[in-house]
Amino acid sequence: MTLEEVVGCDNTDKKMQTVNQALEELLVTAQRQDCLTAGVYESAKLMNVDPDSVVLCLLATDAEDEDDIALQIHFTLIQAFCCDNDINIVRVSGMQRLEQLLGVNEEDDSSTNTNKEPRDFHCILITVSALKPVLAGTLV
Repeated sequence: MTLEEVVGCDNTDKKMQTVNQALEELLVTAQRQDCLTAGVYESAKLMNVDPDSVVLCLLATDAEDEDDIALQIHFTLIQAFCCDNDINIVRVSGMQRLEQLLGVNEEDDSSTNTNKEPRDFHCILITVSALKPVLAGTLV
């Protein structure tokens, strides 16, 4: 007999809700603090220039992306780079939820710019915020 059988509850759903909420809060907060990079190409550029600033790599796909060979190759390369640089990787599904959370910034409001392509949320990087120059000098 397991503890769940004795107690009569299954906390797996509650734990997953908590993880989902924590991830959503992290993404929204990172975007507000300008510590979020969205897009496969944008993420690859940032990791090439400053991999030490990246603390988390989020790779997102949906069922229709499973057959996208180019995207899968990009994911493989990004994962290899992340492993080489000790960057944590999280794989998620639910592109629509990511678009709801992060889709519209104040500066790229879709109502004012109708010709703009939608943002790419297949790869999202969370970075550490840089220290202000005044503070950086005092840490020496």
